[in-house]
Amino acid sequence: MLFPPAIRRRFVVSFPLLLLVTLSFAVVATADGASQDDGPELPACNNPFKLVKVKIWVDGVEGEDLSGITASFGASLPEEANKSSKLPAVFSNPLNGCSNSSSKLTGSVALSIRGDCDFVTKAKVAQSGGASALLVINDNEELYKMVCSENDTSLNISIPVVMIPKSAGDAVNKSMEEKHVEFLLYAPTRPIVDFSVIFLWAMAVGTIVTASLWQEFGTSENSDERYNELSKESPNAGTGDDDDKEILDISVKGAVVFVIMASTFLVLLYFFMSAWFVWLLIVLFCIGGVQGMHTCIMTPIARKCRNCPQKTLNLPLFGEVSIVSFVVALCCLIFAVVWAVNRRESYSWVGQDILVATVLLCCAFVYDIFWVFLSPLIFHQSVMIVVARGDNSGGESIPMLLRVPRVFDPWGGYDMIGFGDILFPGLLVAFAFRYDKACKKHLANGYFLWLIIGYGFGLLFTYLGLYLMNGHGQPALLYLVPCTLGVTIILGLVRGELKELWNYSPESSSATTILTGEA
Repeated sequence: MLFPPAIRRRFVVSFPLLLLVTLSFAVVATADGASQDDGPELPACNNPFKLVKVKIWVDGVEGEDLSGITASFGASLPEEANKSSKLPAVFSNPLNGCSNSSSKLTGSVALSIRGDCDFVTKAKVAQSGGASALLVINDNEELYKMVCSENDTSLNISIPVVMIPKSAGDAVNKSMEEKHVEFLLYAPTRPIVDFSVIFLWAMAVGTIVTASLWQEFGTSENSDERYNELSKESPNAGTGDDDDKEILDISVKGAVVFVIMASTFLVLLYFFMSAWFVWLLIVLFCIGGVQGMHTCIMTPIARKCRNCPQKTLNLPLFGEVSIVSFVVALCCLIFAVVWAVNRRESYSWVGQDILVATVLLCCAFVYDIFWVFLSPLIFHQSVMIVVARGDNSGGESIPMLLRVPRVFDPWGGYDMIGFGDILFPGLLVAFAFRYDKACKKHLANGYFLWLIIGYGFGLLFTYLGLYLMNGHGQPALLYLVPCTLGVTIILGLVRGELKELWNYSPESSSATTILTGEA
């Protein structure tokens, strides 16, 4: 695939970041999930699993809410906080909650740790002690689905039973040291569709449309030359042998090698990812973001200011650069640094998405499905999702994705889509636009419009799959490839243009145009 000269020079420098792009193919909804454990279907043990909000007060001061999940047995929790009661928290004694507690549990929320006996036994012991609810602290960060055993043929559990992750239990244990702690439990309903999904869909589709039309409306031959002048690049940077180096030609062999390298890198991240490694990725991300923002800002400036006078200054290492280019680069650098410093804040997604927006398909299709759905057969968990979430990295997460906060979701979190789910379909959409333009096709009888529509529907199918699978991360290319590449192949076959599409290149098109003009 070929790119205009003003874009090529900057794209080639950022090419190593393409390897990082593949780390975040999956569409992920970051919210507390639960590991699956199917139990026997019994009349008193078939409650639906619901996420629970646990509000906490320490000596009357409200703290940060905790999240949990209900068991398949026990009483249901109200959906609204004002319909639930505030109850004191008491640790069972013994702590495993497997035998009668010496602590007074009457009218309280009993806490016990997981292990030593089944969940039903813990619930029966807490209930017999007069507890109004039971919180089971898991031994890891997963929210385990508590089910009955085959021996539990008759149940009479009338209190809510909820599991919370280990970190939440540790926080509660620390708070209860010589302090009075109270809980309020309720299970709010999660909205079927959050505003964030619509916004993220619009961002992804808009990015692809803008990138495809960028060459048409954002650049021109004159603006390419003007960009070089404003940036003070060598006048010979786009000629001769250098021009060949500026073109990214994606061959079949290159695509296969690229995916193999990306898979190797993904496995290394899975095993060795740590905070310092994620910091390295953040630095690379910021460098690529600064470079992309500089290009996207300077190109239209060069287009609008073709006849504007320019002033330059000499900088160590960089030589002579224009003042405009320097100021823009400085602003982009400040933007990236501010984002990096505040990347954990609730509003940091805005800066991250701006950086993303400025910055193979068949092999990537297989790659995406394997690392999301099939890798658990080997590694016992989805490698793609673990890496994208930044597990085992000290709370740091990889920034190579678009993310939008779930505004109307009681549990918050983010909806996300990886770089690769925009970049690789975008290459095909941009190719379709260039093909339509070269062949003088209109929107209806071309390919560009139909691929944009197909990409939009592919994302809708992706999020439909996300909700049907209870928030489990989806390999977006599983849906995007059939809706883009599949549409291209079908239209090409119907129109009898598939061979022409396969063999098309800008050079051959230009040569044909010149010969036609001479004739």
